[in-house]
Amino acid sequence: MNLDIEIDGWPKDYDWADLAEAAMEAAEAVEPLLDNPRLSASLLFTVDEEIQVLNREWRTKDKPTNVLSFPMLTRDELAAMTADGGPELLGDIALAHETCAREAAEKGITLYAHAAHLIVHGLLHLAGHDHVDSDEQAAAMEALEIKALAQMGIADPYGDRT
Repeated sequence: MNLDIEIDGWPKDYDWADLAEAAMEAAEAVEPLLDNPRLSASLLFTVDEEIQVLNREWRTKDKPTNVLSFPMLTRDELAAMTADGGPELLGDIALAHETCAREAAEKGITLYAHAAHLIVHGLLHLAGHDHVDSDEQAAAMEALEIKALAQMGIADPYGDRT
């Protein structure tokens, strides 16, 4: 997969693009449907104000949130896709700096670790995973997140699994 990364409003003390690439590789390792050279996705590191606009426009929730994912393909379409053919847009992800930084501080973790978790989380959403319809669905998605983050040397963000 190819990841098109734009960084606006995040501190320049870390290479966020490197983090995004590492998170993408970890997500591909736990979700083989993502590991397709035809796929591309965009990732926007932005600020709360921009996320609030997107959240209001696309989800009718007039408040900032940590991450938004906008899938362009269904899971069935993704599963049917071969490695041959033209490029396909998997979808878009946006992360809000202020919300992510606040949540990381509240959890007592680094912004690096929290952003990595949210990128993996967003990519899994683009691959058709979800966590809202059932506890089983949430547990399966969380297990993939934990496995991907472990590959990056990042602790279980839920703190209750190994």
